[in-house]
Amino acid sequence: MPDLTPETLQAAVDAAMAGRHAVRAFLPTAIPRETIAEILGIAARAPSGTNLQPWRVHVLTGATRQTLVDAVCAAYDAAEPGHQAEYNYYPAEFFEPYLARRRKIGWDLYGLLGIRKGDAERMKAQMRRNLEFFGAPVGLIFSIDRRMGQGGWLDYGMFLQNVMLAARARGLDTCPQVAWLDYHRIIADVLGFGPREQLVCGMSLGHADPAAIENSLQTERAGLAEFVVFHE
Repeated sequence: MPDLTPETLQAAVDAAMAGRHAVRAFLPTAIPRETIAEILGIAARAPSGTNLQPWRVHVLTGATRQTLVDAVCAAYDAAEPGHQAEYNYYPAEFFEPYLARRRKIGWDLYGLLGIRKGDAERMKAQMRRNLEFFGAPVGLIFSIDRRMGQGGWLDYGMFLQNVMLAARARGLDTCPQVAWLDYHRIIADVLGFGPREQLVCGMSLGHADPAAIENSLQTERAGLAEFVVFHE
């Protein structure tokens, strides 16, 4: 790896972080397997307690990707009972300031798409797009050994961020997705999960569709005063 000046390194890292955002419409352009392997290989440099490296990744392309999409979308369309997340990603009840942030991003997205409040059919259709990986040619399904403690999940978050930043550094885009959680049983069956393998989340990977209005959404971030306390 060539030596970089501190200024060049800062600019590159900052650009990857600032340029990463959740993309919800992708081009069908195939991604070489070698590129996916590069992304996951460098992402695996993420820190983990005593180097446990608790991540496991299922890379879905081609027929296997379509098989999973078809199976999960069929369950979604049929509104089959009994599908629920295996773990609580969100709090049982939202409270401020988190409730306001959640509502804002929802209505900002729906506003771009022209989906009005109460339009249940279009909301349902947009939700279904999650289960199609938003058209991305690569779907990533992440899992963990269910015996891991909370620290392993914290480590996993750093790995996921690395995946997204490594993709951005290569001109690719991603969307981390918790929408798959309700269908963990179908996913486990299609992908052949082991008995101790637990779904963490999914992720879409590919080239953003520049013509898709939803990809213009830029989420706001709280100012430092809202989450930082300086002790001197």
